[in-house]
Amino acid sequence: MKGQVQHMNGGVGEASYANNSSVQRKVISLTKPLIEEAITTLYSSTLPRSLAIADLGCSSGPNTLLVISDIIKAVENLCRQLKHKSPEYKVFMNDLPGNDFNNIFKSLDSFKEKLRDEIETGIGPCYFYGVPGSFYGRVLHNRSLHFIHSSYSVHWLSKVPEGVENNKGNIYIASTSPSNVLKAYYEQFQRDFSLFLKCRAEELVEGGRMVLTFLGRRSDDPSTKECCYVLELMAAALNDMVLQGRIKEEQLDTFNIPNYYPSPYEVKLEVLKEGSFTINRLDVFEVNWNPFYNWNAFYSEYEISESLSDGGYNVAQLLRAVTEPLLVSHFGEAIIDEVFSRYQVILSDRMSKEKTEFTNITMSLTRKA
Repeated sequence: MKGQVQHMNGGVGEASYANNSSVQRKVISLTKPLIEEAITTLYSSTLPRSLAIADLGCSSGPNTLLVISDIIKAVENLCRQLKHKSPEYKVFMNDLPGNDFNNIFKSLDSFKEKLRDEIETGIGPCYFYGVPGSFYGRVLHNRSLHFIHSSYSVHWLSKVPEGVENNKGNIYIASTSPSNVLKAYYEQFQRDFSLFLKCRAEELVEGGRMVLTFLGRRSDDPSTKECCYVLELMAAALNDMVLQGRIKEEQLDTFNIPNYYPSPYEVKLEVLKEGSFTINRLDVFEVNWNPFYNWNAFYSEYEISESLSDGGYNVAQLLRAVTEPLLVSHFGEAIIDEVFSRYQVILSDRMSKEKTEFTNITMSLTRKA
């Protein structure tokens, strides 16, 4: 799958990533303690005058600068405790070239102003840089970074694996996928994640820290419902449209999504084999498919509307925001509304009858000396 179509929906419209990334926001909030622990340990042991931070797969929207805000606040709190002068911050925002970087740049002034209001003692100067390019390659120069963060990005592969032509009727690994499809996806993950680690090791200083969060699974079985179900239900909507002549069967049979949801064992194995990092901590946790499930505890400042209380609508919009560019590139734009309308009906039915959760893996790593 070409990199230029592998991006989230830009802008601020109804189907934009900016307006449909509440699951990602919840996941960021749940990983905040791990991020704060990693950055404070790093800062207190090195006390750099200039702190270089990269957010890989930053996307655009309200979540984009959330982690950067948390990192800067944690460092400023530590500086106050140590009676230390604030460092300057160099922040590198990376994503594929198709990402809506303009949206990020437009929000920087209000972001800095809000940060200064929240940290009354003032903050060090902040410099922001956009870094377009695939993180399955070098994106910054040697030993230029102290801290790397990436959330909900590393489960995206660099491309659809080769040799999955017989994955008929499916759009990802599924319970009906032939064994060679599972093998092809896993081997693509191994190549990509190993290269990701190698490139980050070159970009980080010795002792630099990295926190990664991505979709995964607890099970050793890559075709488990735990990680594949949400995409199996999208495939069901597409198969219905094939039966009704709305999509050609060959079109569906040649479409596969370039994701891989690894197990903790698979992740640890690649870190061990690549050899540049120590794993400080690895956690696995679940969040509901519907980000507004138990919303009043988490979204108390939001006014919930009838559409937001519809779990099927929320999840369909979430998946639309992250998969629409791929679907449009392969099937064309004309069928998109119908795909997600059908998908919403299927999701609503399934979510009313069973527990539906995303499994997440988050890990904190240190660059070895």
